[in-house]
Amino acid sequence: MVQVNFYNGFIDEDFRKAMMAQQKDAAAAVQKYTDQLKSEGKPVNYVDIDRIEREWMAKIPRPPLKSLIDHIDHIAKVAGIDHVGLGSDFDGVSGATPQGIDSAADLPKITQALLDRGYSAEDIKKILGGNLMRVFREVEGVSHEMQAASAK
Repeated sequence: MVQVNFYNGFIDEDFRKAMMAQQKDAAAAVQKYTDQLKSEGKPVNYVDIDRIEREWMAKIPRPPLKSLIDHIDHIAKVAGIDHVGLGSDFDGVSGATPQGIDSAADLPKITQALLDRGYSAEDIKKILGGNLMRVFREVEGVSHEMQAASAK
């Protein structure tokens, strides 16, 4: 199953190229910060490094929601509707998500965009978690079978 990550660098080629173009300067800014702290005998603070990285990322225009929906649509066409889900990674993409997708509260926008593309309610339910729950049930079943076999 493919859990679609919402990170702009994965779903939009223009964003990825812009990010790569500024990568050296962004890394230099982080290095300058860490060097300064080390020279002062202070510990490096991850929160401040994350802030610096977010500031650099914010210089790149966020792609439209369409980029994410195109990505979901492509995976559904290649792998099949029964093999796609959402893996957002809201806790790890440092604010680099498409326009209008800032938290789980924005998931209805994805639902609406999929409806607008002609996806059925049943298929959307699969994408929004039904496929993941099916796979979890299958994994749990195999686990029980393996436990029973090893007990013999």
